[in-house]
Amino acid sequence: MIAASLLLEGFAVMTTPRKPNSTVPFVDQYCSTYQHLFADVRTFECFKSLQLGLVSEVKRKTLPAIARAVGADAQAFHHFLVHSPWSVECFREQRIALTKQALNGRSITVCIDETGDKKKGKKTDYVSRQYIGNVGKIDNGIVSVHAFGLLGNITFPLLFRVFKPECRLAKNEQHKSKPKIAADLIDELCEQGFNIGLVVADSHYGESSDFINTLWKHRLHYVVAIRSNHGVWMLKGWVVRRNRWKSFERQFSNGKTETRYIREIIFGKRKATRYYEITTDIEKQPEESTWYIMTNLPGKIEKTVGNLFGDRTWVEYGFRQVKAELGWTDYKLTAYRGIEKWWEMVCSAYLMVSMQTTTMGEESEEEVPDKASESQRYPAMYTTHKWWDEKQGWKAILNNMRLMIQPFVCLSLLLPWLEVTQLNDLGKVLQNLIDKVNGFAVFLRL
Repeated sequence: MIAASLLLEGFAVMTTPRKPNSTVPFVDQYCSTYQHLFADVRTFECFKSLQLGLVSEVKRKTLPAIARAVGADAQAFHHFLVHSPWSVECFREQRIALTKQALNGRSITVCIDETGDKKKGKKTDYVSRQYIGNVGKIDNGIVSVHAFGLLGNITFPLLFRVFKPECRLAKNEQHKSKPKIAADLIDELCEQGFNIGLVVADSHYGESSDFINTLWKHRLHYVVAIRSNHGVWMLKGWVVRRNRWKSFERQFSNGKTETRYIREIIFGKRKATRYYEITTDIEKQPEESTWYIMTNLPGKIEKTVGNLFGDRTWVEYGFRQVKAELGWTDYKLTAYRGIEKWWEMVCSAYLMVSMQTTTMGEESEEEVPDKASESQRYPAMYTTHKWWDEKQGWKAILNNMRLMIQPFVCLSLLLPWLEVTQLNDLGKVLQNLIDKVNGFAVFLRL
């Protein structure tokens, strides 16, 4: 009986899961909201290390580069993305739930756009010769359709879907056009309960009846680009009228303004759907700075619709954030299942940064950010550092996150040298620095 009880006690001890290794407090806190999605502690640790590596200053976010920066195993990262059984669908649901929690019912603008990236060869799923918007021509690459959220001047990721060219479809797969994919994304966001105040998109979607009909189905307001030769059905005897040009001030996120001009185009009789032309020069109407838009916004909107349409530029800004800073295109995978997991990792890191901005941290749109209270979120050790960024934008938050994880990354990079040279004292000093920096808990807005 005694031996049996000892064996049972030993079994209990052996099966008790250990606690995951710590990284940096704000990363650990954010990642803890996903922990229930991973079956074992090692998989969860891979997730945490990847999130840390994606927000780090590593220029090219390859798995070996991230592994060196965070003191992890690149092969374990590859297994995490390719073979580990965690569900990308469940992960996405958790990310969306965190996004809704941060928004707290506030109205957002949804920006629809696509991004493409050049890829060599034909081994990667869904890579083919197709139009790549980033290079402005047909090339070999992979394309995905995105729905980004915009709140104030902060973007955050919502949903994405890969575009599947007909020539690369697998068995039982159905081809969908990019506008149809975008319509599906709108359907899903509405089912998720997002408060969508406006949808903006370029002419590829503005010219699609499938996409526009989906917006009408959900009674959503929209401002979309259309082609200059956009056709409208008119009754016999109706004529096209163009109102007089009116000036308005285009306001940019950096506070600068620029005078632009707008006029309404009326096809026969004004209806719920309205058409406008916007330009920077009413005499020359340069092609590169003249736009045609379609909207169902009501009322006198000549002074506002131009700026609302300008919100579409935040999509491009969001893509630059993801691609240049967080490594959207840095994967070396061929199966889409792994690529989709990588993209979800990037979206998760993107959200982690966005959630810490003052804009997303306020509980309502009426609240005015208090600069003093915002600075109190961080101890003087951080804010008095010569590289601390006092701005409130997304990139400033990312810069400050990188500053806070810098000691951890430095030790990870130097550890192989410390093991070779046996400079234990230097290792202890660096560890003391990490402990001191991590001792000031910076709690995320969750």
